[in-house]
Amino acid sequence: MLELRDITKKYAIGAFRQTALDGVTLNFRRHEFVAILGPSGSGKTTLLNMIGGLDRYDAGDIRIDGKSTRDFKDRDWDRYRNHAVGFVFQNYNLISHVSVLANVEIGLTLSGMSPNEKRQRSLELLERVGLSDHVHKKPNQLSGGQMQRVAIARALANDPDIILADEPTGAIDSETSHQILRLIQEIAKDKLVIMVTHDDAMASTYASRVVDLKDGRIAHDSDPYDLQEERRGRLSYKRTAMAFWQALKLSFSNLRTKKFRTAITAFAGSIGIVGVGLVLSLANGLNREIDRLEQTTLSTFPLQIDRLAFNIDVIRAQGGGPPRRLEGETYERRPDNEEIYPYALPPFEAEHLNDLSSEYLTYLQGLDQGLYHEMTIRYAVDMHLYHTLPSGVDTRLSTGGVNFAPTLSDPDFFFDNYDLLGGRAPDGIDELVLVVDAYNRLDSAIINAFGLSAEVDAYGFDAFLGKTFELIMLDDRFLYDDDSGRFVPITDVDTLMQQPDNITLTIVGIARSSEDAVADLLSTGLKHHPELTNTVIEHAKQSEIGAAQQAASVDVVSGIPIDDSIKRNQLQRWGVDPVPRQILIYPVDFEAKRAITDYLDAYNEDKEDADRVLYTDLAAIVTNLTSDVIDGVSYVLIAFSSISLVVSSVMIGIITYVSVLERTKEIGILRSLGARKRDISRVFNAETALIGFFAGVSGVAVAYALTFPINALIDRLVDDINRMAVMPLPAVFALVAISVLLTTIAGLIPSRIAARKDPVAALRVD
Repeated sequence: MLELRDITKKYAIGAFRQTALDGVTLNFRRHEFVAILGPSGSGKTTLLNMIGGLDRYDAGDIRIDGKSTRDFKDRDWDRYRNHAVGFVFQNYNLISHVSVLANVEIGLTLSGMSPNEKRQRSLELLERVGLSDHVHKKPNQLSGGQMQRVAIARALANDPDIILADEPTGAIDSETSHQILRLIQEIAKDKLVIMVTHDDAMASTYASRVVDLKDGRIAHDSDPYDLQEERRGRLSYKRTAMAFWQALKLSFSNLRTKKFRTAITAFAGSIGIVGVGLVLSLANGLNREIDRLEQTTLSTFPLQIDRLAFNIDVIRAQGGGPPRRLEGETYERRPDNEEIYPYALPPFEAEHLNDLSSEYLTYLQGLDQGLYHEMTIRYAVDMHLYHTLPSGVDTRLSTGGVNFAPTLSDPDFFFDNYDLLGGRAPDGIDELVLVVDAYNRLDSAIINAFGLSAEVDAYGFDAFLGKTFELIMLDDRFLYDDDSGRFVPITDVDTLMQQPDNITLTIVGIARSSEDAVADLLSTGLKHHPELTNTVIEHAKQSEIGAAQQAASVDVVSGIPIDDSIKRNQLQRWGVDPVPRQILIYPVDFEAKRAITDYLDAYNEDKEDADRVLYTDLAAIVTNLTSDVIDGVSYVLIAFSSISLVVSSVMIGIITYVSVLERTKEIGILRSLGARKRDISRVFNAETALIGFFAGVSGVAVAYALTFPINALIDRLVDDINRMAVMPLPAVFALVAISVLLTTIAGLIPSRIAARKDPVAALRVD
């Protein structure tokens, strides 16, 4: 079954060369108990390690069932040790941090046996060696003889063909030694048992064959075996592999024996996780607060469609937009001559001219009215207002100076956001409301436009309530001159104020933004009913001067020739051919706003860039910019926090290397049982992964616990903010995964060092 042919093994220590085996040739029967005797240094243990595949011969050959091992690779020797050989060591070589049962099961795990079969087989073997009552004990809870019985049970686990025993009775008393040898003698009835010993008496009493070694050579063989016929067998064993779950169990049991060190290491590794977790919690809370703000306070901010719009994405992509220069212009030229060079300024790339055509206005009419409080359309139409100053002088009112603009047409929506301070609510297009700020203030320019002195500390409501203005229609501002064929502006104010089509406007109320308003929708100033603009436009469309200007190629007022663009601008300003300057849509809530923006976006589908109508979502711009700032700050803070993650990972790598040194003997035991190099790496990778998992979980737990005092502190300092620090659930899993990944990477080098350890040298470590 087993043949050794001219086996030679030499060791080199510096310049010193020692021959451990010198041309050893031995044949072994399939079932016999062979005792190898010899003094220290004779090569007994080296021979045993050669047979067991723990060490490699320099010359010769070992043949198993007629199969040469000269071309064996590491994986072949691993399979051989797992399936064909069982080791019984003088010092037992049990893994101290796992149970007796687990020690026996390890070899079966490597052979790929199922969990139920593995347990059943291990229990049967422990019962056979008389340890059925000690299966859950740790090795250090057993006597020497009991530990050797565990080693024998482990050696028999995979039902190997060969049992190798290295001084199996060297560390136990004589009575127990006889018990162990009788057990080995019984095992030899159906297996090949090769035992190395110093005890001649024991060898002659129990062994069926005694081989004496001296100086690496066979000195005597009591029952030599000559092969009459070479049998060529097909040596084939299943590959060995340690499941990651088994590696985890081994590593976890080892970490349990070093609870304090494991806890300290995990805590150190969790510091970076705590920092990153807190940053993510605060960033998540801030972004949630911004989203809440957008969905509540900012949800009724209007969606704004301006005739001249700006593409925010282009502006942000260009960092605010490039300077508008001529192509190739560098502004380095500074002419000294007295000449001026005309040029056409190229358009700003982010500028976009919306075509607010009748087609688009018709499209907007299809928007579900339940989605918005109101839709306000503002036109660039001149409003000519005249009023009487407190001094009695009639004069034109500068509409721009008093912010003369449409108010909200929906009374309920208006009074949801504004309190009426004095007078009454407007009722009809001829009534105005004066809007003041939260402190009842009006800009001094507005005060002056009313003919009042801004030097006065305060005015009563009576100074404004009941004040009237005359709105002059387009035709009433001009007289046609037959001689010149032009329209002449009327300059006499008294005449203008007495035109029959005038609309007398009266301030009937004073309003202010309410304290619980979701938004300050109107700027301070004089506000009129939206329908007032439509009335002015209807008069302008039917006006004589408007019809004349449409038909003429000159300015009908000055008589100067004008091009089409100037003519179009004038007609728009008069209201004859009005084009919306701005459209404001006030959503009812956040979900409605999303539905509205989807509707507006649908209009732009399949349209060229120039034909699209862009809108401005002020709330989204504010929140997106704020979120970007928060994200940027978060990235910086996370980067700083991550430094501690890297440092702790390096520290865990160092601690893993220490663990490799501490578990060197365990490495040798596992290799003797057939564990591959990658299995050894897997054990230590599992250990670092476990530490990383504990560090990640504890870090996340600490970060989550810290959110409570942080939230309490923020709640004290800032009003209307609840739970600023909120740990996002995806971040919990991500941080734990990152911790496991970093620690596993940190443990790769120590695990490779462990895998490369010489199993023979590892087994010699005390």
